Amino acid sequence: MSNYSIKDLEQLSGIKAHTLRIWEQRYNIISPKRTDTNIRTYDDVDLKLVLNISLLKDHGFKISEISKMSTGEMAHEVITISDRKLNYPDQIHALTISMIDLDEERFEKIINTNILQFGFENTMIYIIYPFLSRIGTLWVTGSIGPAQEHFMSNLIRQKIIVAIDGQMNKQRPTGKKYLLFLPEGELHEIGLLFANYVIRARQNKVIYLGQSLPMSELEFVYDLHKPDYLFAVITSSPSNHEVQLYVDRLASRFPEAQLLFTGYQVVGQDIRTPDNAVIINSVLDLIRIADS
Repeated sequence: MSNYSIKDLEQLSGIKAHTLRIWEQRYNIISPKRTDTNIRTYDDVDLKLVLNISLLKDHGFKISEISKMSTGEMAHEVITISDRKLNYPDQIHALTISMIDLDEERFEKIINTNILQFGFENTMIYIIYPFLSRIGTLWVTGSIGPAQEHFMSNLIRQKIIVAIDGQMNKQRPTGKKYLLFLPEGELHEIGLLFANYVIRARQNKVIYLGQSLPMSELEFVYDLHKPDYLFAVITSSPSNHEVQLYVDRLASRFPEAQLLFTGYQVVGQDIRTPDNAVIINSVLDLIRIADS
């Protein structure tokens, strides 16, 4: 079971820490544990409770009414609301609860309902990505365990792969050729997989090389296929002080290709981009390039 600070709950639920303290004192609706130094800590049960309260409040329930509900009554109301067509923040809340419970069936229902309502691409951009961003810092700090991270990442990965399969062999005559890869040591693949889908969905050709690709292998494939674009996601490798050297090396080695970079180590960083390199700040940037 994970442990959360009050700031973690604030980030995941959107409920301010000050408000959570008021609920605790006035309604006794949540009862955090205390450390030896009297700091509030919360567990998975508390987080689910706060997420459910937040969802109910957003749909017209007063906190005074919610405080009188049993756990079962609250869960029933939340499920009733969740089965309707919801907005994006509601869906992110629902995904967070399915992650806490490691509930694959609930995850599948949420994602499949959203894909039918919004389409796969919009579900990824407006629900999955914000969800991953919201909980990403909690993974890093250890507030959410590896099991929960792996559970959600693998389910999302499977969804993207199925969507990619539906876009195979659809290249248009004027489509460009993209070579997609992660640098050596880089294992965070979801962004690269979704880029694969986005590019194929616009009838371009993709050569997908996946995780942790050595430079020698990148050179071999490039010389064989001569792609128009090289696309890399740099989240953790190369490390911060090596990224600029890596970008410059690629730009020098592949001067005839357009280089596209995204990921934590390049977006919002002071990276000098050579003439043949572009930083992709969001999926919408990639969509514009793939559409052109």
